[in-house]
Amino acid sequence: MTITGPTTTTGTFEDVVRRRLSRRDLFRVGVVVGGGAVVAGAAGPALARPGHGGGPGGGPGGGPAAHAFDLTTWTAAQPTAPAPFDAPVIAPEFTHDVVIRWGDPLRPGRAPFDVTALTAAEQAERFGFNADYTAWFPRRRGDTGPRAGTEGLLWVNHEYTDPVMMLPGYVEGSPTREQVDIELAAHGGSLVRVRQERDGSWRYEPHRDNVRITATTPMQLTGPAAGHPLLRTSADPTGTRVLGMLNNCGGGVTPWGTLLTCEENVDQYFANRSTVTDARQQASLTRFGVPEGASERRWEAHHPRFDLAQEPNEVNRFGWVVEIDPYDPRATPRKRTALGRFKHEAAAGTTTADGRYAVYSGDDSRFEHVFKFVTRDRVSPSARRNRDLLDAGTLYAARFDDDGSGVWLPLVHGQGPLTPENGWADQAEVLLYAREAASALGATPMDRPEDIEPNPVTGSVYVALTNNSRRTETDAANPRPGNATGHVLEIVEAGSDAGATTFAWGILLLAGDATDGAVYGGFTPDQVSELACPDNLAVDSLGQLWIATDGAPSAFRGRPTAMNDAVLGLPVVGSGRGRTQQIFGAVYGAEMTGVFFNTTETTMFASVQHPGEGGTLAEPTSNWPDGGTSVPRSAVVAIRRR
Repeated sequence: MTITGPTTTTGTFEDVVRRRLSRRDLFRVGVVVGGGAVVAGAAGPALARPGHGGGPGGGPGGGPAAHAFDLTTWTAAQPTAPAPFDAPVIAPEFTHDVVIRWGDPLRPGRAPFDVTALTAAEQAERFGFNADYTAWFPRRRGDTGPRAGTEGLLWVNHEYTDPVMMLPGYVEGSPTREQVDIELAAHGGSLVRVRQERDGSWRYEPHRDNVRITATTPMQLTGPAAGHPLLRTSADPTGTRVLGMLNNCGGGVTPWGTLLTCEENVDQYFANRSTVTDARQQASLTRFGVPEGASERRWEAHHPRFDLAQEPNEVNRFGWVVEIDPYDPRATPRKRTALGRFKHEAAAGTTTADGRYAVYSGDDSRFEHVFKFVTRDRVSPSARRNRDLLDAGTLYAARFDDDGSGVWLPLVHGQGPLTPENGWADQAEVLLYAREAASALGATPMDRPEDIEPNPVTGSVYVALTNNSRRTETDAANPRPGNATGHVLEIVEAGSDAGATTFAWGILLLAGDATDGAVYGGFTPDQVSELACPDNLAVDSLGQLWIATDGAPSAFRGRPTAMNDAVLGLPVVGSGRGRTQQIFGAVYGAEMTGVFFNTTETTMFASVQHPGEGGTLAEPTSNWPDGGTSVPRSAVVAIRRR
């Protein structure tokens, strides 16, 4: 469930289209807009050779001179209809390996996966459900040696569970304690050792050092909101310790080699909003989408912490960015409250001109906001000294102005409307109610901001806006009413500095049917791979943008262009700017997500999430990846050259 925030009222659709067409022309040729920032089309600012910057998503590594995924060297895969096709479709120059699947054992000596024998204890030692964001780490921090691209640690988020697809005998509305505990154990994330064999194929290694983090793993709350009364519960009167993380969707990798993983749709796990008496808390929970009565999952029947009637503050301990050190599995994961509480889609970042770190994050709900966090202190060459870097800094929300300029609005207690006189007691409340604070400042309500990805080659930042069928009144940054197919924005920070407080922006593409209003850089329908509902983004060392989609089958339902979700690439500079090419198409019922490259960028990892969605264990609509009559299993694939 998504609760709408404020809407906008700027102009008619025809007026907006005329303004946006004018802006697209400006973006194509590159002019000064929005107070001085240069937005480039044919040539981007700081255009660099392959290998420039920190690799995809700000992570470790660069790319080889002859890039395996150079868009000019391969042929786009043809999209496939949603049914009955139940196999991935891949560009002819590439192949793929299934690296790891739900239920695969992480330790040596475990029995093969058997869905009928799964227990909570077993699930806690096996790969979790519904793979999402992936991140690659060399086996040793900072390693760039000859094996850095063939042996690594692969992190994978496990966003959510679908009990009718995983638990035999499950009765909706009446789960057993063991079934709920299996679901808790299937959430969180996995860190697994992976390697490339001599034949080029990829596999994971069952190993004692593989790590599972679940919805019951002890974690620490840090930063300005830690210890606040609104974070205290009967189990944790200090407000600093919490069990687990939930609905981990996107993420990011820091320059000091840690993982950032994001809690998104946490509303679905909690029950009984109607029992909360505090007016602000009640309004926030309503905006989050927490149910008034029982939750659909009914976890509260067996774990009182999910019942707001018994623990009204437990919900406030979810919806944060979590930092995890993949090189120290004994370290306690930390929920960094300085980055604000909302439905975080991702946390990709880049360094500022003066050496601080900026983290971008979308709040994935209709009419919510785009955020950026900038640390107070600079990044240190020592990983240890960066341990608490994300606990101090400034959180901003974006205002997209109609003239193509924009402003980052600081969410700082005591500034603007965020004062005690207006009901804001302290900075902790500003961060706990980041959505409401952003709205009070005048941030732009957006069409479901999902992944946000800086481009280390061009200096631009890309924002995926997946869709918003409820939009009736448009504005310049959200120009389509009933936006069923989404769009991608491009931001250029003033001075190409991620620490800037102003920016220029434009629309990179309008997704959808290229014969019916979609815009792909001016290319004709036969020259592009159409897409709908852009969700996750990645950038390679050539500066090429990669898009994973979630929702194409429903967005294109009933049209000749009906297709499965997919991974597509496109150039963002030069004559090919905006021309999309599909490299991988998902199986029936699945979304694509989690695009990330290995250190040498010879392999692209991606997650195939919820294959066969809509079916059940008894009547599956997909048998991928094992085939036959097997149950569908979400998995991570490795895409590589033949």
